[in-house]
Amino acid sequence: MAAIAAEAGITKPILYRHFGDKSGLYQALANRHVRTVVDLLRQQFEQTGTDLRGRARSTITAYLDMIAANLSLYRFLFHRAGAEDSRTHSQMTAIVRSLGEELGEVIAAASDGLDPVRAQVLGHAFVGMVQATGDWWLEHPEVDRTEVVESLVGVIVAAMSSATAPLTGPRGFS
Repeated sequence: MAAIAAEAGITKPILYRHFGDKSGLYQALANRHVRTVVDLLRQQFEQTGTDLRGRARSTITAYLDMIAANLSLYRFLFHRAGAEDSRTHSQMTAIVRSLGEELGEVIAAASDGLDPVRAQVLGHAFVGMVQATGDWWLEHPEVDRTEVVESLVGVIVAAMSSATAPLTGPRGFS
């Protein structure tokens, strides 16, 4: 907090008065920056008039571009701050979960007859897959972003192609 106050040219008491504590500062950063990313992703995956492959490609590309351009902030919010502060971890988890739920709703609405539970499973799976792959990609800068995007798009298109196939077992799962 002292280093942040010094960098901002203010005193620590002013910083504490505005944010309350370190957790308040973490949450303010999360609110400011993560919502921007979520809004951008929402615009991409809710595009109308674009096929599934195009929407998946633009959404994944936007996500990878954002985390690469804001690498330190991304790592801080999703890894360091979440590990240090349980409220921030809960907030970040809730944001990712809500994005999965929203994507599940988009999938259900765009797919005739797809079971809503299956759409939710796919929405959460896609969000988690892209986030985990993005983390991996950041650690492997030698891997071309286009290759990562196209690999993820292929998985999503394949999963969606088989999503309307009949399933067996309870609630359609075997």
